[in-house]
Amino acid sequence: MKAVETAVKMEEDAIRFYSEAAEKTAHPFGKKMFESFSLDEKRHLDMLKEILDGHGIDIRQVDPAEAVRSIFDTLKSEMMERVEATTDEINALKLAIEMERKGYEFYKETAAGTSDEGEKALFQRLAKEEEKHFDILQNTYAFLTDTGNWFMWEEQAIVDGGTPWA
Repeated sequence: MKAVETAVKMEEDAIRFYSEAAEKTAHPFGKKMFESFSLDEKRHLDMLKEILDGHGIDIRQVDPAEAVRSIFDTLKSEMMERVEATTDEINALKLAIEMERKGYEFYKETAAGTSDEGEKALFQRLAKEEEKHFDILQNTYAFLTDTGNWFMWEEQAIVDGGTPWA
């Protein structure tokens, strides 16, 4: 139960962090991304509290990448209008990346260390979602700090170099 209590604290901290980041972020995409992560963390918290309350574990399958993809599709033109991010937004991303990395490691280790199959499945699911959050945040950071290279790699552009067959 100690692991679950630690996880509850981590999720509460994450909810608070993402809520504050959403409030402070001026860009619509960043605001909605942080709000989406806050909702994910609230869902994680609910699942963990079910364990503490002695109820069965209801692992709710959600793909954080789909939510962010939907936000990006909706706000793509606004996203491209202002590629630059403020120092505060970049710092929030850095903190979020580190928080998600630690969350992933904690859940992965906790899943490996429990013999209860329900808890193991839950912690594996939480690790997977934290890993997706990490990937999304890393991608967003790359986009905001090095947009040109982001487009080359993310859009899989090939630098032509003047070859006759291109």
